[in-house]
Amino acid sequence: MKLTFIDWTVMVIYFVFVLGIGFALKRYMKTSTDFFLSGRSIPAWITGLAFISANLGAQEVIGMGASGAKYGIATSHFYWIGAIPAMAFIGVFMMPFYYGSRARSVPEYLKLRFDEKTRGFNAISFAFMTVLSSGISLYAMGLLLETLLGWNFSFSILIAAAIVLIYVLLGGLTSAIYNEVLQFFLIVFGFAPLVFLGLKDAGGWAGLQTRLAAVATANGCSSGAWSHSWQFMGSPSANPMGIEWFGLAMGLGFVLSFGYWCTDFLVVQRAMAAKSMSAARRTPLIAAIPKMLFPFLVILPGMIAIALTYKTGGSGFSLPKKPDGTFEYNMAIPMMLGHYFPTGMLGVGLTALMASFMSGMAGNVTAFNTVWTYDIYQSYIKRGASDQHYLWMGRMATIFGIGISIAAAYVTTRFNNIMDMLQLVFAFVNAPLLATFLLGMFWKRTTGHGAFVGLIAGTVGAAIHHGLTLPVGAQVGIKGGWFGVLHVYPSELAQAFWTAIVAWSACFVITIAVSVITKTRNEGELKGLVYSLTPRAREENLPWYQRPPVLAVIIVLAAIVLNIIFW
Repeated sequence: MKLTFIDWTVMVIYFVFVLGIGFALKRYMKTSTDFFLSGRSIPAWITGLAFISANLGAQEVIGMGASGAKYGIATSHFYWIGAIPAMAFIGVFMMPFYYGSRARSVPEYLKLRFDEKTRGFNAISFAFMTVLSSGISLYAMGLLLETLLGWNFSFSILIAAAIVLIYVLLGGLTSAIYNEVLQFFLIVFGFAPLVFLGLKDAGGWAGLQTRLAAVATANGCSSGAWSHSWQFMGSPSANPMGIEWFGLAMGLGFVLSFGYWCTDFLVVQRAMAAKSMSAARRTPLIAAIPKMLFPFLVILPGMIAIALTYKTGGSGFSLPKKPDGTFEYNMAIPMMLGHYFPTGMLGVGLTALMASFMSGMAGNVTAFNTVWTYDIYQSYIKRGASDQHYLWMGRMATIFGIGISIAAAYVTTRFNNIMDMLQLVFAFVNAPLLATFLLGMFWKRTTGHGAFVGLIAGTVGAAIHHGLTLPVGAQVGIKGGWFGVLHVYPSELAQAFWTAIVAWSACFVITIAVSVITKTRNEGELKGLVYSLTPRAREENLPWYQRPPVLAVIIVLAAIVLNIIFW
């Protein structure tokens, strides 16, 4: 791909603007609260866009485009059942606990509700997950620049890491949030023309369905499997995801979805930066509105890419293949940009991609430096230091967090779809954590010993299940099978979904069992931490369109309608 002066100019302007935001905000970073939580002063509409944009990194843009090519419209499940219900739930039920407790992080909430050891276990596992997710974003950036521009992979990830390092060091979470809002609009304006041009080339939605039927047939699935989201979920062999409706609904729709959106500090941190309780509750609900529409921006290009690749007689477009003969699905959207966009627009499209990579990385890094500083360093390494010392440590955590992310980027090269890898990581970390949170918030009998042992049991359960299974065609190793192969799943996603189900179930059952035989805390200590012991927030003075329960009902109904339309 050859870029012109105009394309380079667009990208340079973006990088200058990104760094400029960091320099402009540096003078406001006077305390650790300013650096880690933006002083809890940001309006709901900004935190709402940041809430969705923190999830709009490489995993979303490249990963969902890749999944659109690999799994078709069924990828929309990651949005319409795998995000929207959970975003409504956290806005209505969980944000009052996070924001009202004044906890500075999700692990710190666990300390307040349970005990120190539960906080420590979650802090360490979450820190590991964030740097791995950050490494995925770096990998996607390196792959993009290496394939499209011919840049060296290692050089590409070092440049991207350096830019993120500078603006997070300067402006902390506030810098990341405002850059995430900028990235949101870049994605919308950069990808909308791509969808229009690709859909036109494929003959509209009807023409695309016809071409996708050939893709489904060639892959041994029912002819409509790539263009219907639910119709072929009765059997794993009938759809490209290789999973039945129960595994999808339970694994993705409940465990992974609620586990990510309701407990992952990466997104919760954005809502905790809001200026009031009401703004914090509205943050995920505001984010849910554009989230419902993003399948049309990021999944459709992948579906178009695979349809054109299989087009009879050739279309001038084809996805590249890996040495093992499988398609490099991660290149679906980058290749589409190079195929359709002219000079100038190509610069905008590539800038939107790079913005998503760096924004996703920055989101993980800001979550990592907060958890490291407050929940690991302050709690176990150096207690009682000055606020300025913890501010300094937060900046140091940013540096070594990015260093670990660079190493994680090389691990990611083993997967042809980064979304598959990410779901597996979530199955180990977020799935058991969801069981802990649900029991802790809605069952006052849950004890700290129960939560801690349950989390360990869930993680061990995930490891055992993953170690006894493999996706079809995979070798024993990072994709599982290290204890021996008792079951082979049709796809990586099917394996990840069932790993999540096992992890959640193990944590849920063991937490209850241990809690029943251990001593619970006094009810007075649990006020504001357990649903039945917490006064309800009064919002009668707000207009109906600002009341979280009303917004949540409207949003869930809209998601149901979309599921019916693309059934």
